[in-house]
Amino acid sequence: MLDDGAFKAHQRAIWAQGDYHRVATSALWDLGPLLVAACGIGPGQRVLDVAAGTGNVAIRAAEAGAEVVASDLTPENFDAGRREATAHGVQLKWVVADAEALPFGDAEFDAVTSSAGAIFAPHHQMVADELVRVCRAGGTIGLVAIVPAGAAVDLFDIVTRYAQAPMLGEQSPLEWGRTEHVRELFGDRVESLSFERRAIEPGMLADIELLKAHHPVFVELYRGLAGDPDRTAALDREIDEMAKRSEGERVQLLLVVARKR
Repeated sequence: MLDDGAFKAHQRAIWAQGDYHRVATSALWDLGPLLVAACGIGPGQRVLDVAAGTGNVAIRAAEAGAEVVASDLTPENFDAGRREATAHGVQLKWVVADAEALPFGDAEFDAVTSSAGAIFAPHHQMVADELVRVCRAGGTIGLVAIVPAGAAVDLFDIVTRYAQAPMLGEQSPLEWGRTEHVRELFGDRVESLSFERRAIEPGMLADIELLKAHHPVFVELYRGLAGDPDRTAALDREIDEMAKRSEGERVQLLLVVARKR
């Protein structure tokens, strides 16, 4: 493993590649309204979206009338987010932030959210601690995680085996999709914790060429293999085989909503 500083610099560089907004609108965009509704976000609330990407959740929270801060480790995606916010007729604040060391005060927000974003930070307990810290007493923490099943497992396995440098932390992001893991992370600091399984259309897995050409992680994989045609061909075969195996399969997600004690 890289040390923390090098690993996070590498993560930022990865997610700045490709066309993340194009991927997000293809695969994740419907999750924003889902998480906003589950957290009961509305007018007068102050909301922080962690690992916000290009605003999937943050823009929808602003549309619901909240005052919103969108934070992310990769500010290179903020311009696309600002354009999308303008198209939706809302304004929000964009802040560069590490999910494991959020630059906000204790109990500063009524709701703290993250949709398949903060789960990629390397130290899960540090992320959970920060989400709880910046949320006010009685406030809401809402997450969308990926359940470790089916194509998701295959996809993460491919990334792990073909990456030239580590792209995932010591703890797999898929661990956030296990209810037992989430319960351990939040412990008795929350007074309620609910889980709901959701199945969504495969999105980018249904358009494998979009995945290869524009998803930041796969852009990085192919860039790293540019001098190795045999291994590049092997990666192509594995991705294509995965797509065939998962044809018609829906992606399993875990919707997590916690109330801070």
